[in-house]
Amino acid sequence: MIVTNTPAADLVLTNLAYCSHADLHGFAVPGTKLYLASIADSFVLSLSYPFLSFLTAPYFALKFFDDDTAHESVRNGHIALNAIQRRHARVSSGDTLSVNRFIPPEKFDLALLALELEFVKKGTKSEQVDAVLLAGQLKKRFMNQVMTAGQRVSFEFHGNNYIFTVNQAAVEGQEKSSTIERGMISSDTYIVFETSNASGIKIVNQREAASSNIFRQKEFNLQSLGIGGLSAEFADIFRRAFASRVFPPHVTNKLGIKHVKGMLLYGPPGTGKTLMARQIGKMLNGREPKIVNGPEVLNKYVGETEKNVRDLFADAENDQRARGDQSDLHVIIFDEIDAICKSRGSTRDSTGVRDSIVNQLLTKIDGVESLNNVLLIGMTNRKDLLDEALLRPGRLEVQIEISLPDENGRLQILQIHTNKMKESSFLAPDVNLPELAARTKNYSGAKLEGVVKSAVSYALNRQLSLDDLTKPVDEESIKVTMDDFLNALHEIIPAFGASTDDLERCRLNGMVDCGDRNKHIYQRAMLLVEQVKVSKGSPLVTCLLEGPSGSGKTTLAATVGIDSDFPYVKIVSAESMIGLHESTKCAQIVKVFEDAYKSPLSIIVLDDIERLLEYAAVGPCFSNIISQTLLVLLKRLPPKGKKLMVIGTTSEVGFLDSIGFCDNFSVTYNVPTLKKNDAKKVLEQLNVFANEDIDTAAESLNDMPIKKLYMLIEMAAQGEHGGDSEAIYSGKEKIKISHFYDCLQDIVRY
Repeated sequence: MIVTNTPAADLVLTNLAYCSHADLHGFAVPGTKLYLASIADSFVLSLSYPFLSFLTAPYFALKFFDDDTAHESVRNGHIALNAIQRRHARVSSGDTLSVNRFIPPEKFDLALLALELEFVKKGTKSEQVDAVLLAGQLKKRFMNQVMTAGQRVSFEFHGNNYIFTVNQAAVEGQEKSSTIERGMISSDTYIVFETSNASGIKIVNQREAASSNIFRQKEFNLQSLGIGGLSAEFADIFRRAFASRVFPPHVTNKLGIKHVKGMLLYGPPGTGKTLMARQIGKMLNGREPKIVNGPEVLNKYVGETEKNVRDLFADAENDQRARGDQSDLHVIIFDEIDAICKSRGSTRDSTGVRDSIVNQLLTKIDGVESLNNVLLIGMTNRKDLLDEALLRPGRLEVQIEISLPDENGRLQILQIHTNKMKESSFLAPDVNLPELAARTKNYSGAKLEGVVKSAVSYALNRQLSLDDLTKPVDEESIKVTMDDFLNALHEIIPAFGASTDDLERCRLNGMVDCGDRNKHIYQRAMLLVEQVKVSKGSPLVTCLLEGPSGSGKTTLAATVGIDSDFPYVKIVSAESMIGLHESTKCAQIVKVFEDAYKSPLSIIVLDDIERLLEYAAVGPCFSNIISQTLLVLLKRLPPKGKKLMVIGTTSEVGFLDSIGFCDNFSVTYNVPTLKKNDAKKVLEQLNVFANEDIDTAAESLNDMPIKKLYMLIEMAAQGEHGGDSEAIYSGKEKIKISHFYDCLQDIVRY
């Protein structure tokens, strides 16, 4: 087409290109009333349908009027461009251009449009422009037009002619890229105005030009962001940290409040704290977030560490000093913030550097010249190490616990990590994600990702041959099956899960019917478990099992822990603390309780309490430090929403009672030794004696602990001259009663 001038002066400010009626319909966009054309494959002029996004070359959209509005002064084969459009296209009147119909993509609405204003005529007197009114006027005049980064458009506002240059154009749902930005102006587009000091234009009411301006999206799909199981936590973060920033400044001023300047995300490792902070930074408009690892701030030179902290806030200070309430939001993300913000006075170094870091950070967040355009996000799994002053309102006042995901959250996380393999048909049909979510109690998000990786490794390993690693792999045959995931669950163990292996070791011989008394104790203990589950008034239940050594207390406690199906069951025994100092033992015991508080339902078994207390009958002697630690922990209620059951076992109930230890347990049960009838039941279940010998053997086992009974049976099962124990336990052979009596004489007196 041949370039010609815009036919009338009133059409210059429309940003439209014009053509004849005969040429008009060749540029129609199917399904719309728009007419768009790419000009010389370099830009698209937009009047009715704006298109803004940088590809390899800029485009302008072209709108043509219908039959009665097509300008008759433009001849067939000609296209009319105003001076700014011709300058952008680098053509003159009479030049020939290649013009083609342009079809816009689906997602095209602009979320953010940054415009730099200037007067058409240089030297025009200074003007104050209301951003609210100007944004409304531009939306009305250029609605559905395409705007491209770098494009210049002339317009009239309140009697003055202006030119705006597009500095930034962000399309909703699309991240920034190295290509040219472009998109369509819609009613939801947030327009930001910028001016240079020499322009003579002053922008007012910038932040009131639109609402929800701090976010790049109108709604958030956490699963698409790779965040699973944290919807409730994100809702709390939005309500407390961002809700006030969505409204214009005059609303918050009338309410008399200040924006939240800091938040702390804390919780166990691997629960998604860093991921949450990173995605929050991506969702916000404004400056790119600064991500700082705590140790990176430290410097060996005097004063350099404090300078590093000041430098983090320098951009925000300059922005607020220049633009006031209209400055952008500056996000600073501190990972492992406990590395530099430990409680003041807790470190013993002579330099005092760590204390000065805390002082400098507190001053910048909420000092005399406090900033209102900063959001500091700190992350740690050791909240207890942080200085108290850092956690008060005005600083890191929003404190959100990112805890272990529940079953629904685990399902979301598994869906996120298996979504791609499902789309690629690598996930076998037998994989049941809801079942896996139910099986992965107390798994963190990182552990669940590890389960998926482990399952994939099993699937890939089936396609490899160690004899010939160069053998081509058949991609189509790769399938991740349910068995792969089940194998992965045995390989990836949760850090805060039930210590099933330790509990199973406590009952190597399994559980047998030891009589009505033992059955009654088990049933009552399971009722306590149910009470912990459903009761709202019993977040902490304690139970003490006392009885002679070897009577089966630990086995009973381990069985209750396993049968409870609680996500966190831990056994604390003296055998895991051999050689440790008292303070170290106390720290380990406290850690077990702290870990239990991170799970909704937990059971802790304190096995052989007298051994934990280092009890010795001579004196008597015991550790008062450990005793006081346990007494405090047995009385301390778990956090809100968490429930805990503590089961203790002891063979020295008289000693514990003398130091007031038994009073801290809600219920105490005596686990007795075996009576004659109880021993007979056990022998019948073991089936190692002839029927005629069971009564005789049981008679000699009256008042024997169950543990010694098993030891005696093991000895006798070896046979009179080293017999076949497997044959005896399988029922093919029986223990001779005479050999049994010989072994009974060898058993230590009970």
